Amino acid sequence: MRQWKSEAKEWGKTLLYTGLLSLVLRVAVVEAFVVPTGSMRPTILEGDRLLGSKFHYWFWRPQRGDVVVFRPPESAQQITDKNVPRYVKRVIAVAGDTVEVKRGHVFVNGETIDEPYVDKSPKYRIPPIVVPAGQLFVLGDNRNESFDSHRWGFLAQESLIAHVFARYWPPNRIGSL
Repeated sequence: MRQWKSEAKEWGKTLLYTGLLSLVLRVAVVEAFVVPTGSMRPTILEGDRLLGSKFHYWFWRPQRGDVVVFRPPESAQQITDKNVPRYVKRVIAVAGDTVEVKRGHVFVNGETIDEPYVDKSPKYRIPPIVVPAGQLFVLGDNRNESFDSHRWGFLAQESLIAHVFARYWPPNRIGSL
């Protein structure tokens, strides 16, 4: 009987430690995200499941081209009736950059950016604007169907939740981003 109790105690400790480790990993290291919309098509499709590094931006600054998960800014929440807790978009410009959209192209600091991940050119225009300190300019890859900085403005860097680094579902699309 004592051996059974001892073994049960060990199993209990193992399960407790495993649960605590899982919680720490999810809160501070890696989190899984599900994409509900087509705003990042063709790179990320509806229903894709992504892995995001939650500690990435503790050590590195956001870079142009990063795919990020973030809490939407107040300006986005004010112009939509949807209560969406997180968005997934691509960083187009960082603090100090001048961004402009014209003639179906995105320009950063006066240069057209190469965007092989974009399916259709944007049909809107944004006059040259400078990204303020501590802010980002983010767009969805599905330029004309994305609720992003072209609609609601800049994103505060502190709103970032994770740097997306991989897709783990569906199996035929597993890979890094």
